[in-house]
Amino acid sequence: MNALTQELVELLSLEKLEENIFRGQSRNLVGKRVFGGQVLGQALRAASYTTDRPAHSLHAYFLFAGDVKAPIIYHVDRIRDGKSFISRQVRAIQHGRTIFMCMVSFSHPEEGLNYQTDAPDYPAVESLKSEQQLKQGFIEFVPENVRASFMRERHIEIRPAVDVGNIFYPQPEAPVYAHYLRTHDKITQDIDSVALHQAIAAFYSDFTLMTTALRPHGLSYLSPSLQCASIDHAMYFHKPFRTDEWMLYDMEATISSSSRGLNFGRMWQNGELVCSTTQEGLIRLREIETQ
Repeated sequence: MNALTQELVELLSLEKLEENIFRGQSRNLVGKRVFGGQVLGQALRAASYTTDRPAHSLHAYFLFAGDVKAPIIYHVDRIRDGKSFISRQVRAIQHGRTIFMCMVSFSHPEEGLNYQTDAPDYPAVESLKSEQQLKQGFIEFVPENVRASFMRERHIEIRPAVDVGNIFYPQPEAPVYAHYLRTHDKITQDIDSVALHQAIAAFYSDFTLMTTALRPHGLSYLSPSLQCASIDHAMYFHKPFRTDEWMLYDMEATISSSSRGLNFGRMWQNGELVCSTTQEGLIRLREIETQ
């Protein structure tokens, strides 16, 4: 596999320490704090190790910033094992305190009523530039001391489906965003599983979702006056999907109020709505110290 895909799979493959206790490694993906998608994916994977059913929903809270230099311990509580649904609670622990908690529900697929809203109309993925290509257009605006980290390739291939503008000089935009995502390489048959694909989707569900609420304010995650942090995150898995094939992720923010923004996302594959997400994030404006 591609080195980035291999590293992503390893990041989302946890070490079993004891029954219901797992250890995941951390990576510096977005700066000094652990990337929220990493904890989401690892926590979901930890819960999945305790059942053979696929997840259908996840509800999570980010409590403290994670330390990228330390591993994370995941404690899974087997809340319920029912005929239709299995419930798990997961606590992510670092340096002796809980930094993240979530509830995950699992269920076997079953036949029933079927309906979905119409798929959105965006340009075909083949016609779009990659995020890495678009970054090259910003290179002159990137400070030298952060240029290497800004240009570092992500573990997921991304192709924005809307005009991203100049994130160093953002302008007010509609509170919507969309991009296509997939792993850089195919998931090999020996490790292929529904649980792994769901964990990868949870990992990349955190890309850009929270910052959608910044767009109508003419702000980006790089704005110096802004403090951003994920508060909670929910995810629903509707139908089977593959994260090594293109998925369209379209997002919308409905309100920003009390220094928080509420964002909704939908993941589509081959015209099918396969996942839905909701996230509230802290978007607090700070005073900039002047000399």
